[in-house]
Amino acid sequence: MEGRSKGARKNKVKLAVKKPVARRRTAKPASKSPAKKRATRKAAPMKTAANAPRYTKRNPQPSPPPDQWPASDHHIEREPAWLAAQPPLGAHTSIAGGTREAPGRGKAIGATAMQIFTKMANRWAERVCEDEECTAFISQLGETAIRETCAHDSYLINLASPDPVLRQRSIESFTEEIRRCNALGLNYLVSHPGNYMDDREAGIARNADAIALVLDQVPGKTILLMETTAGSGTVLGSRFEEMALLLARLPAHLQERVGVCVDTAHIFAAGYDLANDYEGVWNRFADVVGMHRLRMMHLNDSKAPLGSRRDRHELIGEGMIGESAFRKIMNDPRFASVAKVIETPKLDDAEVTDRRMINRLRSYVE
Repeated sequence: MEGRSKGARKNKVKLAVKKPVARRRTAKPASKSPAKKRATRKAAPMKTAANAPRYTKRNPQPSPPPDQWPASDHHIEREPAWLAAQPPLGAHTSIAGGTREAPGRGKAIGATAMQIFTKMANRWAERVCEDEECTAFISQLGETAIRETCAHDSYLINLASPDPVLRQRSIESFTEEIRRCNALGLNYLVSHPGNYMDDREAGIARNADAIALVLDQVPGKTILLMETTAGSGTVLGSRFEEMALLLARLPAHLQERVGVCVDTAHIFAAGYDLANDYEGVWNRFADVVGMHRLRMMHLNDSKAPLGSRRDRHELIGEGMIGESAFRKIMNDPRFASVAKVIETPKLDDAEVTDRRMINRLRSYVE
């Protein structure tokens, strides 16, 4: 090495360097213009009741009528004595990482009821619940004390819309929501009645017709729950009378598949004074809607005052409704078996805050 000249060493280095191999260029396929893309994009056809499949790619066989579904199909069977000892109380729970992660989060906060989204609530994009996902979800649920499960549908859905494009898109998305809930074995699907935008009665009719269309096409055990609203703008469902009209328009054979979810913050903002007229509010609900319709409650205090028509949730006992009304709800025998789910602020730590709110509600029981 020491005997070689500097020039020889340079030549050695030059010889060692390999020249890059020229790559053959291939022509890129011409991309479709936006107009052509729109022209080739077609909406999936709606399924009919006769050939509606179970919502899994691995089981494309037609569904039997609801009364022929096996009792154990994607549902956990609980003993009556166990159910009586476990009042259904929980929270809206994240599905980050997949639906199979939600039961564990529910268990961590001591929940016996749970609400989830089955997809991203602010996007139209739909997805399929595969058999593997459904099995994993049910398996994880079986390791918890959760006895009632529900999903909240997409915030974009508006079955009452007079716009034919938006309404059709809403119907298709609502159909997928029902199918995912059935596949996951959820007890309920909570849905807002939507915005009428033009005429209130026409909006109620459009909503009821869309619900009937979808439930006829998608058999299953999941019960649809129409949620009471705060009543801002042209939103439907803020008055008990509107909810009763909506339910009354449904065909007789679908009446057992639809119920009501009362949100305490919403009805307070709509003008029902739970804080000072507790019995009056529930007597009115019983007379107009019927207590047999009440299958779930969203327990939320309200940042907004009575009759404000503003949907603003607050921690239990720390808002305008106050502690007294929630104490009464937790001790009211009429609501002992009604599933109760909180949608209160999560603050810095969702698990810690939800567990604290659930424990607070349980502490009200006398």
